[in-house]
Amino acid sequence: MSRSINPQKEVSTKLTKGLLDLIILQLVNTQPMHGYEIITKIRKNFGVYFGPSTVYPLLTTLEKKGFVKSAWNMNTERPRKVYSLTINGQSMLNLTEESLNMICRKIAVQNKTEINVEKSNPSGVVMIPKKGISAHANNLAFQIH
Repeated sequence: MSRSINPQKEVSTKLTKGLLDLIILQLVNTQPMHGYEIITKIRKNFGVYFGPSTVYPLLTTLEKKGFVKSAWNMNTERPRKVYSLTINGQSMLNLTEESLNMICRKIAVQNKTEINVEKSNPSGVVMIPKKGISAHANNLAFQIH
């Protein structure tokens, strides 16, 4: 028995995996978060589950690169390591929009399609086109028509 694959879900999952580090940076840009909170927000916002064995090593790498910083929050019942965006992390997010625009322009030229990378509204909601593919990384969105 073969499973039917939803092409839009497949593309969305692939893009989410490929942009996971940038998605995490965007999440901690909105507010400082602990690892489990990041995991649940990714699952809620993107419908893809990345477990602790994926997210925590990535957070460690982002911290080593200077994109996030962490501090222990001891004011809760359970101490939690909370991550927040650094100035270098903010610079990386700014470069992301430019890079995605460049990639989308190259794809558009090859496929003669219209592709837009834009800042979405603060809620992270992006208008989904009637045809094509849409994905978003909270404040970053790209649409293929």
